[in-house]
Parts: sequence; structure tokens; C-alpha cells
Amino acid sequence: MTARLTGIWRHPIKAHGREALDRVTLRSGATLPWDRAWAVAHEASRADGSGWARCAEFTRGAKAPSLMAIEARLDEATKTVTLRHPERPELTFRPDDEATAFLDWVRPLIPEGRAAPARIVRAPDRGMTDTDFPSISICNHASHRAVEQRHGRPLSRHRWRGNLWVEGLAPWEEFDLVGRDIRVGDAVLRVVERTGRCTATMANPETGRVDVDTLALLRSWGHEDFAVYAEVAEGGEIAAGDAVILA
Repeated sequence: MTARLTGIWRHPIKAHGREALDRVTLRSGATLPWDRAWAVAHEASRADGSGWARCAEFTRGAKAPSLMAIEARLDEATKTVTLRHPERPELTFRPDDEATAFLDWVRPLIPEGRAAPARIVRAPDRGMTDTDFPSISICNHASHRAVEQRHGRPLSRHRWRGNLWVEGLAPWEEFDLVGRDIRVGDAVLRVVERTGRCTATMANPETGRVDVDTLALLRSWGHEDFAVYAEVAEGGEIAAGDAVILA
């Protein structure tokens, strides 16, 4: 197997924006640096930032599709995040101590009848990924193109909220990597499991409006999975353009 890493993406605040990176240094047993570093607990949530919590504890695109249209930029030195959305003014704030400004900014994006965002939490030792282990998601361009072709129109790859995008695999070949190690740049990732999908992927990342039944498209292959989750077995630097090979 020979493939290539084409893109690296992180989501500083879980479900609230995406950001492209050229390169990053991975650490063994850790998430992508600053990926899902913060998460937005809703008013019915018991999450307090003392540790990892399930995605149902947080405001997310499956319940508030408009969140899918947020773009983010993180200044690591100041721990400041800038958010952009087509229906909101640009906002720059510090999630650790300026949550009120963010909560005021994001509330208009939450549908009536849904639990309102209440606070920002940050787990002390890991990103708040959807898995109970520190994971990095790997997406396959060929699988995305297969979904596009079945749909009959182009689809944004941002629907899948992946961390790493890989070119050079056959459609759905990423599923065959479960249980195997792959080398990406200087790092080794162990592929753990397939990524089950939710209704957040039905929302257009440009508009935040639901416009495609992505789950029905996936079910035409007999599953609702897209991408795989991996854990970092050996740390090291990775960069767009790096080879992706079996370790």
C-alpha cells in the first residue's frame, strides 16, 4: 500500500469549526494537538471538564446543523480562537476565560427546542474526541468520491470532519486497515475501528443547512461508516504530502 497525506485538519472546539494545518507533531497516545481541546456542554449536560465525556453531553452538529458551517482559527500562543460563520459576525475570544462572549455568539445557531449551550469545558489530558480513547480520524478521498458519484453531485469533504485525508487508496480500502499500523511521515498510527456516522454529515458545511441524506447514501453499501479512527503508536512530525505506507 502506498498513499499520500493530502490534508491535516483540526477542530479546536468540538463541533464548532475546522482549521487546516500544513504540518503537526503527533505524540504517542495523544490526539492531534489542539483537536477538540474544548467542547461546549449544553444545559442538560453533566460534563464538567474533569475527563472525557460522550458526544451526547455536548452541543453538536447532529442536533444543531448550522454549527457545521463554522470555520475556526486557533492562536496556540495566546489560546485564542477566531470563529467565522455566514450568519454571524466574526468572533475572537479565549475559550478558557471568555466563554460568555462565545455563548452569546453561538446561541442564535441553535434550533428552538434544543438544549442551549451552557459552558465550555476542557479535559485536562486529551482532546474530547467521539471515541473513549485519544483518536485521530483518517478519511479516504476515494471513498468520498464514491459517495459523491452515488449522490450525483459534488459534496464537501468537510461533512466528515476528518483529521487526516489520504489519497491513493481504493474506495473503502481504509476499512481493511483496521488492526494494522501505518506510517505517516515520522509517526506510526494504529488503525483501531471504523467511524460510524450521524446526521451532522447531512448538513452543508458552507450553509449549515441539511441538504443531503448522507446516511442513506452510506447504507447503500450496507453500513453507515465513513473513515477510520486510529491511535498514535509512535509520535513524530507529519506534513501534507507525506507518504502513507504500512508500517
